[in-house]
Amino acid sequence: MSAQSGTQSRLPGYGPLSVIDIGSNSVRLVTYERLSRSPTPIFNEKSLCGLGSGLSQTGELKQSAIDDALSVIHRFKTISDQLGSVDLIVLATAATREATNGGAFIERVAEICKTRPYVLSGSDEARFSGYGILAGFHEPDGVMGDMGGGSLELADIRDGAVGEGATYPLGGLRLRDMSDNKPLRAAAIAGELLAGSDILKAGAGRAFYAIGGTWRSLGSLHMRQNDYPLRVLHHYEVPAEKMAAFCELILKSDIETIRQIESVSKSRTVLLRFGAAVLLAVIRKMQPSVVIMSALGVREGVLYDQLSEDVRVEDGLIAGAEDLSLLRSRSPKNTYELIEWTDSLFRAAGLQETKEQKRLREAACLLSDIGWRAHPDYRGEECLNTISHAALIGVDHPGRAFIALSAYFRHEGQFENGAMPPLASLITQPGMMNRARLLGLAFRIAHLLTASMAGTLLKTRFTREGDMLILELDQIFTTHIGERLTRRIAQISKLLDRKVEIRVRDARDFEQLL
Repeated sequence: MSAQSGTQSRLPGYGPLSVIDIGSNSVRLVTYERLSRSPTPIFNEKSLCGLGSGLSQTGELKQSAIDDALSVIHRFKTISDQLGSVDLIVLATAATREATNGGAFIERVAEICKTRPYVLSGSDEARFSGYGILAGFHEPDGVMGDMGGGSLELADIRDGAVGEGATYPLGGLRLRDMSDNKPLRAAAIAGELLAGSDILKAGAGRAFYAIGGTWRSLGSLHMRQNDYPLRVLHHYEVPAEKMAAFCELILKSDIETIRQIESVSKSRTVLLRFGAAVLLAVIRKMQPSVVIMSALGVREGVLYDQLSEDVRVEDGLIAGAEDLSLLRSRSPKNTYELIEWTDSLFRAAGLQETKEQKRLREAACLLSDIGWRAHPDYRGEECLNTISHAALIGVDHPGRAFIALSAYFRHEGQFENGAMPPLASLITQPGMMNRARLLGLAFRIAHLLTASMAGTLLKTRFTREGDMLILELDQIFTTHIGERLTRRIAQISKLLDRKVEIRVRDARDFEQLL
């Protein structure tokens, strides 16, 4: 009997899978629902044990840190078993591989976990963290940096591959020790060590993908200081020059006086300025166009490495949207029909789409009905909140807002002159807001015709006759022609600024097309 038995809220597959990540600063357990292109955590907890604290001076792991870590790992193993994990992967990084007593520590971990931990080399860390970027972003291009407690790994990411990595002794704990707890001195050390980095040099003008808890805390703080309308850190983008100025501010400020610092956990604030020191050195050397925060890293990279090649090449956004549709839609098959049906609408309306715009529309179709269990008065808000905060990958924040607002408009109407959700401010590309409105209207019409059930939507289609759009209906839909349908067609007519007409056609006309 599988661990998922007795619940319909989980997807089938090989899982759950647990990963215990023994870092230089933290020990973390993440249990994923299953091995898939869009891995979803069902449990995620960390403990800051500080295994790498003092390592640069003594060469050893402190006994107190070892005791704390083993206690946490024992608990995490129990939780992994309680979750019914079919596999437990244990990873160990910089502190463990470099400490003279690291081997003895690993033996204790192996006894507790009943499996052999993988002690990753610096190049292993860079490769798997790079795979994390391939897993989490759509066609990424730039340089990946993973800053832990003991080391910094860098790797070039381009054309769906991870280049040869490099590792530097620039983890937060180590840098604090090397600089005698002086952040400005730490910035100078980081600058010196990264001065000869060919990987950073080759990244000029491209993106820098930032991985690691300290950098995520920096990103979260920047987000809050700027009243950013979306509290999702993955794919949070900041222009490089603005992030450099922010890092300089953090470096030179008293940590207690920094605005919104209370939003950062106290356990993270002690290393915040050292994270800023390294990120500033990276930006100065690399000169990237943008800094992008990543919630996916070495753990997700290890899972990505286990996927077959045909699964790896799947679109992570579409895979995640399909999962949510399967779990929450009245008829997942109907959401696939919506993709083909809105194809006809966009063709008839003469709306050209880039590959990115098309995949966003497809994701919006897949997620268009996930709010149906909410009270009708709140379905729009339910969709907006669920989609905007979902554990989706492979989509930037403007794209996430587009998808969420398409579903929002499907329930709430157009709000042409009313107040818009704050999330709407993220959509700045010309024409995209109107496309979200158009999709929302299309979803409203499709639901009116089909009750969101599969099997009949493709007996309708949009065509074009001169400048006029025509919604062609099979004869089975004649009873649906009334005030509600004509009103919604009129809304599309107004949005597209062209006449839209409803016509009933013989069923055989549609049979020839299907």
